[in-house]
Amino acid sequence: MSELESLYPFLHGRPKNVASEHAALLESVAQKAAHSVEVKQRFFAEQAEDLIAVARALARSFADGGRLFTMGNGGSHADASHVAVEFQHPVTAGRPSLPAFDLAADVTLLTALGNDLGFRNTYVRPLIAHARPGDALIGLSTSGNSENLMAAFATAREIGLTTIGFAGMQGGEMQASGLLDHCLVVPTDSIHRIQEVHVACYHILWDLTHTLLADTRGGL
Repeated sequence: MSELESLYPFLHGRPKNVASEHAALLESVAQKAAHSVEVKQRFFAEQAEDLIAVARALARSFADGGRLFTMGNGGSHADASHVAVEFQHPVTAGRPSLPAFDLAADVTLLTALGNDLGFRNTYVRPLIAHARPGDALIGLSTSGNSENLMAAFATAREIGLTTIGFAGMQGGEMQASGLLDHCLVVPTDSIHRIQEVHVACYHILWDLTHTLLADTRGGL
């Protein structure tokens, strides 16, 4: 019997072996958890210095009165929104709220821009309207190839923002374009593992940024 048949015997006219199926599911959980840990450990071992550099850039921006804008598509937009919430609504006592804004929070604006100007411009127009030199922009994309993010990064560079990308795989256009001041790439083809590292990454980034801002909290 093939492995596929043992996992899905009902597809081949055989009754399901509940115990065998449960054992296979437990093994799947163990393998995925181990892979998640392995990818995280490798990423942070190789890119801890890069993450600190991003934290320093964000801290400088906030200390100088700058704001953070975030963007992403699909699950990466959920992460981008999470980043903005983390900075606006700190869950640790004694840490101040910092100005961070999800560029896709206004669904009416997002759909208007997509309808009238095409999806490529969904983040360009809000940046033109709100961003100013000294602000920062974080974009998340598992492939690194999202066209609307790349268009926004190009606009951000023209305005004078610090540009920060979270990508996966080989980094895609985010890594290759030269438009980003910082690009953190999770080197795996697994979308789930990439997103899991991104979550850990921006939680750590939030903590590092506040640590670096400790001496200027009075002014914030």
